[in-house]
Amino acid sequence: MSYEGSERRVHHVFVTRNTEYHVRAEVCVAVRDREAARWRDDHPAVGRRLAGALKHVHGGIIPTLERPQVGHSVYFRRGDRDLVTSVVERIERPARDVVAAYPCALH
Repeated sequence: MSYEGSERRVHHVFVTRNTEYHVRAEVCVAVRDREAARWRDDHPAVGRRLAGALKHVHGGIIPTLERPQVGHSVYFRRGDRDLVTSVVERIERPARDVVAAYPCALH
């Protein structure tokens, strides 16, 4: 039997081709370069709020306020500055030891 209540997990990882975006309660708290396997605390996504997604449909792009899904680009916002990721390949839940290793104080 599976849990059918509301989603209670606050940590999610949006994995793109080159980067992992670690999000806690809708804020990007850490970014990791997949090839170098190192944290990028200087990445402009860190500290930005997840604002929605861009759906890639038939050669076009459709903005949405929905949570990003596989095949979408993540849309982060902070103030008047926007950031859009490349296409999400998968969405994961980070292990506790990964959360504990986040380099910034946002987690």
